[in-house]
Amino acid sequence: MPAFCFAVNKNGHTHNNERGIIMAEKYIMALDQGTTSSRAIIFNKKGEIVAKAQNEFPQYYPQNGWVEHDPMEILFSQISAILACLRLEKVNPKDIAGIGITNQRETTIVWEKETGKPICNAIVWQCRRTAAYCEELKAEGLSDYIKETTGLLIDAYFSATKIKWILDNVEGAREKAENGELLFGTVDTWLIWNLTGGKVHVTDYSNACRTMLFDVDKLQWDPFLCEKLGIPMSMLPEVKPSSCIYGEVAKITAIEDIAGVPIAGAIGDQPGALFGQGCFEVGQAKNTYGTGCFLLMNTGEKRVNSRSNLLSGIAWGIGDKITYSLEGSAFNAGSVIKWLRDEVELIHSAPECDELASEVEDSNGLYFVPAFTGLGAPYWDMYARGIMIGLTRGINRKHICRAVLESITYQMTDLLESMMSDSDILIKDLRVDGGASVSNIMMQIQADMTGVKVNRPKNVETTALGAAYCAGLATGVWESTDEIEANREVDKIFVPSMEASARNKKYSDWKRAVERSRNWER
Repeated sequence: MPAFCFAVNKNGHTHNNERGIIMAEKYIMALDQGTTSSRAIIFNKKGEIVAKAQNEFPQYYPQNGWVEHDPMEILFSQISAILACLRLEKVNPKDIAGIGITNQRETTIVWEKETGKPICNAIVWQCRRTAAYCEELKAEGLSDYIKETTGLLIDAYFSATKIKWILDNVEGAREKAENGELLFGTVDTWLIWNLTGGKVHVTDYSNACRTMLFDVDKLQWDPFLCEKLGIPMSMLPEVKPSSCIYGEVAKITAIEDIAGVPIAGAIGDQPGALFGQGCFEVGQAKNTYGTGCFLLMNTGEKRVNSRSNLLSGIAWGIGDKITYSLEGSAFNAGSVIKWLRDEVELIHSAPECDELASEVEDSNGLYFVPAFTGLGAPYWDMYARGIMIGLTRGINRKHICRAVLESITYQMTDLLESMMSDSDILIKDLRVDGGASVSNIMMQIQADMTGVKVNRPKNVETTALGAAYCAGLATGVWESTDEIEANREVDKIFVPSMEASARNKKYSDWKRAVERSRNWER
């Protein structure tokens, strides 16, 4: 396959004018394996996108509340994305210095060590099939131990109970596991194992800490939790820093052009975005506005134990240095705008929500609590349900659109307030990404409600960029995080402009509305 790269000049090389040496520009490929699609993106040294490709793959819902993926479809969709990206012929594969992987985090895959065949479908992070068992663990009094050891709350969200379910419910699985014949991995582990031809069984700290089996202080799998859940430790991958060379791409027929390229970075999707946003200093935070919202704050080498039921974990490991984070999420954000469009049919497109909301000064006293699937941190109320309150005859669809946008920003204000309280760190700058971050009006409301500057970058592919940076640090494409930070270009900064008294009144009324939504479904 003919390939060439576009760099400074047409033959794909840069010149070192002082020495007269012609040097090939080096690139990094990021594999962004998400919940609904797999992407491959090639970045140059400036952190700019040179080429990208994306493939969607099926979702499976075998029972109410169950969500599955076929691990082979994940793998094939990712390899297809790599192929499609290379076929764009923007880069010579020989100039790819390394590969970084970012992934949906808690999704659980178990496969045969000898054959590489998955023993069942992957259980996706969204799946709730192990909720009853989680309640049993709580009843046994394990909540404090798990929070102290792993930084997590007991929940079906995480990988541990998913592994147990597979061993308990797939015929012959437990016997094979106890005989050392099965391997477990989150999606990063599955991809690395396959891309290296089954030679490397590894994960990074950011993914390991989302299993509910990993001691985030001792940086090792916890023997007590593994024994308690009946999970043989032989199944578990080796845990390494987020930026290091794990192995090389094997000579796989489909992607033999990149055989020998080092896989040099792995990081979960949300900490990947934190890294890609250049949040390297203690107290820097990012929020991703997607279907839900994910707010992460860098707490440095200090692990912060949350008093507000936020999650503490490892953002990344670089060399022998561990960086911790606090994380909170809102279940419904962009999904609320889709609800307005698809179910209520109040708008025809997502941008129309912005347009209508901008035509009124405020929501006219209307508050919307989008607790479609309960409330996350700091409330953790699975029985809450969505409400609109403050309806009068003066309310029109413009006010409803405004209230919907405000509801997303109020949820993030809840999380930001909790983070600052837990950490005693004053956040001055919130870096944002994700599809809904393109909304200027919502970003301005966010700045007003938090009293914090909202900083939106030009390159919103921050998750993949974070994985690329991890790989690039390990392969010498970037020398330091200072060099990475210098790459970041700002699209727009939204400065708070609302008076404190008005902001406090709105936020107080939001809290009142939340209380009326709680404990509804019993």
